[in-house]
Amino acid sequence: EVLLRMHSVGICGSDVHYWQHGRIGDFVVKDPMVLGHEASGTVVKVGSGVTHLKPGDRVAIEPGVPREADEFCKSGRYNLSPTVFFCATPPDDGNLCRYYKHSASYCYKLPDNVTFEEGALIEPLSVGIHACKRAGVTLGSKVFVCGSGPIGLVNVIIAKMMGAAAVVVTDLSAPRLQKAKEVGADFTIQVKNETPQEVASKVESVLGCMPDITVECTGAQACIQTGIYATRSGGTLVLVGLGPDMVTVPIVNAAVREVDIRGIFRYCNTWPVAIALLASKRINVKPLVTHRFPLEKALEAFETTKRGEGVKVMLKCDPTDQNP
Repeated sequence: EVLLRMHSVGICGSDVHYWQHGRIGDFVVKDPMVLGHEASGTVVKVGSGVTHLKPGDRVAIEPGVPREADEFCKSGRYNLSPTVFFCATPPDDGNLCRYYKHSASYCYKLPDNVTFEEGALIEPLSVGIHACKRAGVTLGSKVFVCGSGPIGLVNVIIAKMMGAAAVVVTDLSAPRLQKAKEVGADFTIQVKNETPQEVASKVESVLGCMPDITVECTGAQACIQTGIYATRSGGTLVLVGLGPDMVTVPIVNAAVREVDIRGIFRYCNTWPVAIALLASKRINVKPLVTHRFPLEKALEAFETTKRGEGVKVMLKCDPTDQNP
């Protein structure tokens, strides 16, 4: 294990959800819990068996650590391990604090040209990497990203990076769609009160064809329906956003057109990829951070996120450091 002095911690929708509702699905907050799972910091102390890190190293933290080497770990899909430790998922504490201890194997050294803030953004970025891999985004793919929040935006960035020829994004909010354009979306559609079929046909008309791949990032029933109607026959719909347990969807439409519906659970094996992309400047995630607060103003930061202002709210846990 390593002891870290925390630096940058992003606030996620799930953090706000636990704070407001005390549960997400089967994960219920029963005792006081530290939030935060999008994080970077500096190594202060290392355990006796740690060789790849030393005090002073700047690291990004992968929040999900398997507790045992079960069948899922052996097959490389450790995110599916039922006993995984995960920051800020009850009953496991997160890392929105000054000092934090974590498994050394899940702390990744940041190159000098990657900032702490970029290091903290690797967590949401990883959702995009995992989703686009599961979706099979490749050279020339036409991609429809449903929802332009932080997760929709990282999917735009990664889909373009992986060779998508065209990406169209839908959202209710014009400022969020403007941000999607800024990070590389080719087309945006502001949804008002159209039916799912109407949104699907708008997607087709701006792309000039139905998308091969839809990445659904809202969890809203109407958007999942739109995802099925919009995706080309033989294409893939990846469900990233999580909404209600039970959702009514046109499953027969998907079945008879051989639209594959895939889920994702967090991510695995994504930190090295993300660090390589950031270090080589192949992707730019800086526009994602719109608000910054010191740790003392955490409540204000959470209120800002809850109101849906900006994109990514970042907390700075190290009062001695003047850099982002």
